[in-house]
Amino acid sequence: MDEDRIKHSFAVARKMKQIAIELGLNDEEINDCFVIGFIHDIGYEFATNKTEHNKIGGEILKRNNFKYWKEIYYHGETEIEYESLYLDILNQADMQIDKYGNDVGYDKRLEDIKSRYGETSIVYEKCAQLIKNRDLQL
Repeated sequence: MDEDRIKHSFAVARKMKQIAIELGLNDEEINDCFVIGFIHDIGYEFATNKTEHNKIGGEILKRNNFKYWKEIYYHGETEIEYESLYLDILNQADMQIDKYGNDVGYDKRLEDIKSRYGETSIVYEKCAQLIKNRDLQL
C-alpha cells in the first residue's frame, strides 16, 4: 500500500474509534473498531482490480480467521444483506476521510471521489448511496 493509503487507513481507524466512543461502545468494541479501520483497505496490496480490494482483503482475513472479515469484505457495498454495527461505522468513517487521511466530511469526500472516478462511475454511485443512507444506519 502506498503512503497515502496508509494515512487514509490510519485516519479511518481514528474516525471509527471516535464514532464508537460517541455511540457509547465499551473499550473492547472501541479497540476493535480501530483495528477494523486500520486494515479495511488491506486488499489494495494484493488487488490488480482496485474496485475488488474489499473482497480480496476480506477473503484474506477470512482465511486468517479474522473475526471481522465480513466488515472488510462488504465495506463500500450498497446491495448487500449483511448488516453489522461495525460495518456501518466503517462505511461512515471511510466516507469522511479523503485519500490523504484528512477528515473532510461527506460532501468533500464525495467531490474527491467524483473528480477521481467520474460521476457516472460505479465507485462514485456506491459512495453517494452510502452517504445518502448514513443516517438510516446508526
